[in-house]
Amino acid sequence: MPPVFGHGRLRLYLLKLLAEAPRHGYEVIRLLEERFQGLYAPSAGTVYPRLAKLAAEGLVTQTEEGGRKIYSLTAEGERELTARDEELTQLEREIRESLAALAADIREDVSGSARDLRQEVRQATAAARTSTETAAGRAAWAAQARRAKEESRRARQEARQAQQASEAARHHFEEAARRIHDRVQSHANAGDWPGAVREGLEGLSSEIGGWTRFVEHPSAPWPGGWDAGPPDVEEDGPGAEPVDDPVRELERLLDKFRDDVRDAARDHGVSQTDLVEARRHLSTAAAHLVALLRSPHG
Repeated sequence: MPPVFGHGRLRLYLLKLLAEAPRHGYEVIRLLEERFQGLYAPSAGTVYPRLAKLAAEGLVTQTEEGGRKIYSLTAEGERELTARDEELTQLEREIRESLAALAADIREDVSGSARDLRQEVRQATAAARTSTETAAGRAAWAAQARRAKEESRRARQEARQAQQASEAARHHFEEAARRIHDRVQSHANAGDWPGAVREGLEGLSSEIGGWTRFVEHPSAPWPGGWDAGPPDVEEDGPGAEPVDDPVRELERLLDKFRDDVRDAARDHGVSQTDLVEARRHLSTAAAHLVALLRSPHG
């Protein structure tokens, strides 16, 4: 699939979305995914830097609401959107045409696969018919047909199970990340940054146990629940220079870690084998970090 937005086009479309109503970053990502009917889902690393750049240029404003950044269009942003009205109309037409072309490609791929399958069935049937001259040949053909039918049924069932497991893994992963954030945020709002870091690390360790239960029983419900979307995050900077508030910086890094992993899970899917490996890596990382933070500081 070619790039959905050419140079500068995503910036224009973000101004259009914010002209409709003030929104937070996570809502912008989900709205783009809906507008493109699930065929395009930008990552946080694509959307947030552009929102920050629009704010720096004075085209949008940022306000805090419930621990999230809400972006609204400024008068300057409205003027730019008005000046580029013809370009926006052309962009929306190109988007509709791109979606229609992609849908046609998908239909053609499905149609081609169906034609290939029918051809293979015809060839198998013709080959089987030539072997029906004897009773043994007829029995062999019948057995082959039964095996082919059973293998086809099993393949369809495994494909459905793999798709369900991938969707469930993504849902469980996002749910776990949201719960950890909510526990950290309650301490952060009260100014208890050491408590926020502790809650984040302990929450990570406890959620690893939940992932183990999910790998063993994929259909079992994940404990707990969540209602709010994940928090807005900014792109990571150099990070090597000293900072005024190390605890706040560590909390920001934990937030970015969660969002990066969530985006990868959403974009590429998560198998049960992936979850087992993720548990091992996260358990090791959590042990190292807890040991580091509990050691005497020089």
